[in-house]
Amino acid sequence: MAVYTDITDAELEGFMAEFDLGQPLAFKGIAEGVSNSNFLLETDAGRFILTVYEARTHEKDLPFFLTLLRWLADHGYPCAPPMPARDGDLYKRVRGKPAAIVLFLKGMSVRRPSVAHCREAGRGLALLHKAAEGFSEARVNDLGQSCWAAMFAGHEAKADALKPGLAATVAADIASFERLWPQGLPGGVIHADFFPDNVFFQAGRFAAAIDFYFACTDALAYDLAICLNAWCFEADGSLNVTAARALVAGYGAERPLSKAERAALPILAWGAAMRFFLTRLQDWGPAPDGALIKPHDPMQYERKLAVHRAAFASGEGLVLFGAAE
Repeated sequence: MAVYTDITDAELEGFMAEFDLGQPLAFKGIAEGVSNSNFLLETDAGRFILTVYEARTHEKDLPFFLTLLRWLADHGYPCAPPMPARDGDLYKRVRGKPAAIVLFLKGMSVRRPSVAHCREAGRGLALLHKAAEGFSEARVNDLGQSCWAAMFAGHEAKADALKPGLAATVAADIASFERLWPQGLPGGVIHADFFPDNVFFQAGRFAAAIDFYFACTDALAYDLAICLNAWCFEADGSLNVTAARALVAGYGAERPLSKAERAALPILAWGAAMRFFLTRLQDWGPAPDGALIKPHDPMQYERKLAVHRAAFASGEGLVLFGAAE
């Protein structure tokens, strides 16, 4: 979440006229994340989040994202469904950009997840995968393994500026993924951004998930691998093995992993670290004028890449994740 596009009082009034959600009482930008502009909106009908979709979120994908949210909510999964406009549309436009209003969810994200939080996050991810079963629409993962070489092209100098020799290491990793990436794993809808700031808890239990704007169709175990990177590393770049095993166990309690999925976790986690390293590398640099954002340091994921690279080479990955039989 972030604020790239400010909205005036008059623009907000015109936008809200498209909806039957009462009059605005409070409106405030949310300065987290890097993808879209988000605002906390309070009206006399309740609390909502207004999202203005920026360049990274393509308008052609919005029907998938918003319809998925409605499907999940209708099938009992705790997420923030979009509020339809008076004419039934799930999004409208403000300042020429698409924008939607979703329900505000109760709960709190955690900045420093405990082992118990990791177990609950794994459970919440598995519940999402199960709730999405039967959803008929699909979206290609445009940030998936087949895209990584193209994503890195042109950013080699930026990588070497962060750490001499890093560009060659990243290129070698990408070549390894092209040879070794698992095929034929169980697939379906994945969240693809199930980070701690996108997961809410109440009384220590999983309560809800938000920010589905990277959701796509891919291997379900790849979504779990993204979570391992997001939830289970310490500030010094080391993997918290206890947390990783708890996350995998929490997931497996709701949706048991197949033998092939367990075997694939080490390379999936390595590749998931590459995906977030690359998007952070692309975003790294001066912020757009007037943007209220906090760009993420790509080197945080460079350290995770190193951990997974070593674990994969030594064959220790399955032991680290508690996924060995």
